[in-house]
Amino acid sequence: MSNPFRTVFAIYPGLTQLDFTGPFEILARLPGAETIVASRDGGAIRSDTKLEIGATRRLAEIEACDLICVPGGPGVEAASLDPDFLAELKRLATGARYITSVCNGSLILGAAGLLKGKRAACHWAWRDLLPLFGAIPVAERVVRDGNVITGGGVTAGIDFALTVMADIAGERIARAIQLAVEYAPAPPFDSGTPEAAGPETVDFIVTRSASRKESFVKSHAATAE
Repeated sequence: MSNPFRTVFAIYPGLTQLDFTGPFEILARLPGAETIVASRDGGAIRSDTKLEIGATRRLAEIEACDLICVPGGPGVEAASLDPDFLAELKRLATGARYITSVCNGSLILGAAGLLKGKRAACHWAWRDLLPLFGAIPVAERVVRDGNVITGGGVTAGIDFALTVMADIAGERIARAIQLAVEYAPAPPFDSGTPEAAGPETVDFIVTRSASRKESFVKSHAATAE
């Protein structure tokens, strides 16, 4: 492990903050770690729920990193069509030990050309779009294919981060960090997967995301022409 181990979270307007803050809470606890939050232009970034994340660094200022992580969120379409953002991701990914994402952030990795032929996770409602970028969708919370590690929807970012932590620092450290943050999920409802939630709840989520998905597909189809 390099000293310090440098993690870069590449964020953008309209991200889902828990996609970022969940794994940030885990990975920032790596002993001796340097954890950087960066965006295309630097400065403050506002999440999809209007939470402002201040004082991000400019991606172009960061020479290299050991791990790059891209969260997901409703802003994924704009981010995945931003040539400057994608160029910085590709540059940092070239020398990174781990190329990672959470939720539909994997679609941004795909748009950057980093998932061709790779198995990948994604939020269940967006997973079917991964083949647009030559990726192979997998219905698991954490998926590893070589040095590409992707997490499923939102809360899976914590599982993803603990998986990466065990790989970097060993299972003992990962277990200790899991205990430190008391990560022992016991949700009040068994509704965390489409299979468990049932068709009525699934339809509610699918309907809400349908227009965004349609716009995403049309935008990338136009780009490919």
